[in-house]
Amino acid sequence: MLVVLVVLAVLLLGGAGAYWVLGRDDATPTGGTASSSAPAAGPTGAASEPAGAAATPPAPASSTDPRFVKAGQCVANEGGSGQPKLVITECGSKTYQVLRRIDGSTSGKKDAESKCAKVEGYTDWYFFDSQLDTLDFVLCLKRR
Repeated sequence: MLVVLVVLAVLLLGGAGAYWVLGRDDATPTGGTASSSAPAAGPTGAASEPAGAAATPPAPASSTDPRFVKAGQCVANEGGSGQPKLVITECGSKTYQVLRRIDGSTSGKKDAESKCAKVEGYTDWYFFDSQLDTLDFVLCLKRR
């Protein structure tokens, strides 16, 4: 009986720890956009556009979370160019179309720039660098 209780306690603590690591919304995600033609990019009026539920911070599993964006979809920057906050949105003016999504470990700005340099037509990039390298990704974007 003691062994069963210990195993249950380990499973509960491990599950709670995994939920905390994977389910939390990083307050300051490492990311950025850069343009080959301009030093910093980001729509300044994106927050004033009608975005429905995107006006409040999305939950980690929200359909507007950029962790779930796919090539061909569009994102809008509701943050600034220094600290971007991307949300998945319908394609339109002042949005960025995802030309390519590159999953896997990223080391930052230079890595994102070099990965997107191989993507024809990109104007901007964004990267997400988490503590778990399997959650990292780079987005090669085209301003619409």
